[in-house]
Amino acid sequence: MNTKLPKVLHEVCGRPMLAYVLDACREMGVSKILVVVGYGREEIVERYKNDEDIVFVEQTEQKGTGHAVICCREHLEGFKGQTLILCGDGPLIRSETLKVLIDKHASERSAATLATTILEAPTGYGRIVRDSYGNMQGIVEENDCNEAQRRICEVNPAYYCFNTPALLEAVSQITPNNVKKEYYLTDAIHILIGSGHKVVAITAVAPEDAMGVNNRAQLSEASKIMQSRIQEKLMNNGVTIVDPPNTWIDARARIGQDTVVEPFTYIHGQVRIGRNCRVGPFAYLRDETVLGDDVVLGVFTELKNTTLGDGARVRHHSYLGDASIGDNVNIGAGSITANYDGVSILQTTIGKNSFIGAGSVLIAPLMMKDHSHVEPGRMVRQQDLDGLKEEREAQS
Repeated sequence: MNTKLPKVLHEVCGRPMLAYVLDACREMGVSKILVVVGYGREEIVERYKNDEDIVFVEQTEQKGTGHAVICCREHLEGFKGQTLILCGDGPLIRSETLKVLIDKHASERSAATLATTILEAPTGYGRIVRDSYGNMQGIVEENDCNEAQRRICEVNPAYYCFNTPALLEAVSQITPNNVKKEYYLTDAIHILIGSGHKVVAITAVAPEDAMGVNNRAQLSEASKIMQSRIQEKLMNNGVTIVDPPNTWIDARARIGQDTVVEPFTYIHGQVRIGRNCRVGPFAYLRDETVLGDDVVLGVFTELKNTTLGDGARVRHHSYLGDASIGDNVNIGAGSITANYDGVSILQTTIGKNSFIGAGSVLIAPLMMKDHSHVEPGRMVRQQDLDGLKEEREAQS
């Protein structure tokens, strides 16, 4: 990855890769999660320190996947249930796949069950070796494959379900007899098979889901796949996305029914959009922005940490930052909130049914009452508001 950031904290559509793996586990009812950390452990722990279901296990030396499990021994000993083992850099994992894996493991009463996938180009993955009857014989890592094994297209994307006592028995016997001199978790599979335990492999992982992220190109590809899933879910829930390939929506965003998202719109962070809104084209909605129902954002609008009430209108080429806008407010084209004075981020509040003329500059901190009216091209400070009121009264 050529990075100082721990790999699993690199983001896919606004969320760390690790978050998707944790979600999939939790959706399957996993109540205790052991996260093995090594490089950058402080950043990972800090990010998830408030997650009460996570126990962090430090792997001081990175000696392979089997060694990572060995580091968890004290947390697994005495546990008689099932243990899932997954990779933190596989953000495309789905809870539905884990359900298939867990159900297969239970129905077969196996010591270990793997979910596998078929890839046209299997380079980089451990190959699944079966006998002529289809029974699993083991896994051979890429670096240890012979030419015949390299041609196998069924691969191991590292979705495991183990009977915990059998897992601990097997990993205690792993030795680093391989090209990398690492402790492979896949060797535990061979040990279990060799000792007469039942091991099952079920082809249950979609090819796109199997992709781990090991470089920036794969990170980008995973983000594109995840973006397609995000948009598909939104469209199934009644959101119109006019041009999906030219729209980007954060995984944390929530959008209401019958809202229309126009092309070249970028929605980043924890954004909430109500029903019957129209956003864009070329709109940019940033973290902590909230739109009520029946809101319209024009072309080249940008909102940051801003709340718009029901029926609000923000016309093209406008910027609103750190603002609270009431119901049925009209923000004219080219209007902005000047929310930073060089030292602090400052707030703007505009009461409901107000009118802000085109080209206005609203200098925070600013609080405007309901039914306020700003003529086009005005620069408004808090101390100006009484003067504007007196001027309007004189004109009337």
